[in-house]
Amino acid sequence: MTQKKILVVDDDPHIREVISFALEKAEMLVTLANDGKQALKHFEKTDIDLIILDINMPEMDGLECCRELRKTSNVPILFLSSRDDEIDRILGLEIGGDDYVTKPFSPRELVARVNVILKRTQGNISNSDKEAILFKHGKLHLDSEQHSVWWNEKSVSLTATEFAMLAQLLKHPKKVFSRDAIMQGSYQYNVYVSDRTIDSHIRHIRSKFSEVGCEKVIETQHGVGYRLSSCE
Repeated sequence: MTQKKILVVDDDPHIREVISFALEKAEMLVTLANDGKQALKHFEKTDIDLIILDINMPEMDGLECCRELRKTSNVPILFLSSRDDEIDRILGLEIGGDDYVTKPFSPRELVARVNVILKRTQGNISNSDKEAILFKHGKLHLDSEQHSVWWNEKSVSLTATEFAMLAQLLKHPKKVFSRDAIMQGSYQYNVYVSDRTIDSHIRHIRSKFSEVGCEKVIETQHGVGYRLSSCE
């Protein structure tokens, strides 16, 4: 199996060292950058599979760096943040992050989250899923192999996490999923995220579909969770 190439961007050399050690132990190749500008230069020269990106850095912070990257690339981005209440900015439409970890963090959890994102974005499909690569529901179409989504023949760009959540709902369009069920289906390796994180991702999925004319792609079942709408 080809080793995954991870770009780690943080202005703290100790944090870069800790993350690099953990990733290399997991047999990944690591490139290091100490700010956003350096990260963009590395990204232009190297084929990167995923970026671990700190938010608060000199020269160019993580959010600005992500905006620049999203102009030309959908490379998965896992943010590092010192504040949990920055979640909406981190995962927001204008930013396009796939996941986040707050400092201080467990290197083991960080590697687990990296593996989850890579598995979703690298097209690793189990034998049980191969017969149902293309899912259709109303005007909504999802191709799990190509990581593509359309509504009424209009393409919708989703992050890896958003894609995994929508695919889970689409596989069982009549089922109401609790937040815990969505978390278990979208995250693996016993990674825990808060209800607020799930709600934030759902909100962003809705906003993206609204932009192409679909006003109600996911319904809220109050006190229970979420389900797919009719998508007509």
